[in-house]
Amino acid sequence: MPTVSVKWQKQTFSGVEIDTSQPPYVFKCQLYDLSGVPPERQKIMVKGGLLKDDDDWSKIAIKEGQKLMMMGTADEIVAPEKSIVFVEDLPEEELAVAVGHSAGLVNLGNTCYMNSTLQCLHSVPELKSALIDYSTPEGRNVDQPSNLLTVATRDLFKELDKSAKPVAPMHFWMVLRKKYPQFGQMQNHAFMQQDAEECWTQLLYTLSQTLNASSSGSGDTMKNLFGVDLVSRIHCQESGEESSEAESVYSLKCHISQEVNHLHEGLKHGLKSEYEKNSPSLGRSAIYLKESRINGLPRYLTIQFVRFFWKRESNQKAKILRKVDYPLELDIYDLCSDELRQKLDGPRKILREAEARKAGLKKNKISDSKEKDAEMTDATGSSAGDTSMTSSTEETELTGVYDLVAVLTHKGRSADSGHYVAWVKQENGKWIQFDDDNPTTQREEDITKLSGGGDWHMAYICMYKARVVPK
Repeated sequence: MPTVSVKWQKQTFSGVEIDTSQPPYVFKCQLYDLSGVPPERQKIMVKGGLLKDDDDWSKIAIKEGQKLMMMGTADEIVAPEKSIVFVEDLPEEELAVAVGHSAGLVNLGNTCYMNSTLQCLHSVPELKSALIDYSTPEGRNVDQPSNLLTVATRDLFKELDKSAKPVAPMHFWMVLRKKYPQFGQMQNHAFMQQDAEECWTQLLYTLSQTLNASSSGSGDTMKNLFGVDLVSRIHCQESGEESSEAESVYSLKCHISQEVNHLHEGLKHGLKSEYEKNSPSLGRSAIYLKESRINGLPRYLTIQFVRFFWKRESNQKAKILRKVDYPLELDIYDLCSDELRQKLDGPRKILREAEARKAGLKKNKISDSKEKDAEMTDATGSSAGDTSMTSSTEETELTGVYDLVAVLTHKGRSADSGHYVAWVKQENGKWIQFDDDNPTTQREEDITKLSGGGDWHMAYICMYKARVVPK
């Protein structure tokens, strides 16, 4: 990649690398990070005139060490007030910074799938804490691209927290494509739209490898935050064979069919499957039924609506538009194993009594101090009895009840086209729609209307946060 210097006003930016395999718009985003001049305002002089967003670098013939000139006006920087300003009196943009969901992300060319994934995961404070504590593993089996992607995620989250203007995730995007080349696929000299669920899954997988290998990591960080333990019974009715297996996943699947109208129904379908394999007792292939139950819960429950399937006729992913309702509060007790239900019974009783007190339905005096401390608010613990991810010394227990905190939606007919948007709940209860670099406030009652049934935004991934009680 050639290295150039760029003169802008009285400043000169030296050693700027140009990735000639990417369109010039990517180079302009790099200059936006350096100068604050948005790409649409940049006028860069090259041989033959002004540099256009979709020019072919091979025809421009950029040379190593070449000096370029850029003209354009940067975003206005407002001088900070010298007087003390309370949070309640901050302008709306600065208030967004104060509550931790400050900036949008610049779309670098069909990167809404990546931006929406990042905004959802950025809302998890425990993940940000684990990234801040991350140190590069030494002498452990972690490849360099994975380490660089983890560091890039950490740095981008920091920038989102402190910035009031849209952030261009250029470095993260470059590292993501290096680790997972499929996200760098191009068509007609432009980057292709990708599947947000694939981006979400690959990023969580990478972080699970690096954070657990980090010398500063304590326990299985990503599993405590996002991992779901499943125990399955596998039965062949024809031969009578029966076996069991255990596995851990980072999301539950909501399967969609004509019988599914609600998330809970889709989850039940997702925990059952049929497949064909060789039967040792029959000496031939047979049908096996796999029925799974949840045997371990995470702090954040991720649910994917299985809306896309491969359509052979068109040779692409097609979308199921059927409306599937989902709740703000999700109780998955009936999807759990008997063993896990026994563990949840006590905490659920405490939670129910706390809810009754809050609703004013129970007025008798409470003698149990532990119950007295139980509140409806989210606690800072992770999985039951585990304080490794808490910000206090108080241990907590899961209840099987979850509250919706983020929704990733898709608008369009195909996974490889259309538009992805993140809808994230802030700590103060306000919902923010992150449409790339344009965050806007939304009403909570509108969040559950993203359930499908047409061409509008519909839920593709939902993230729920566990409601816990003191142990």
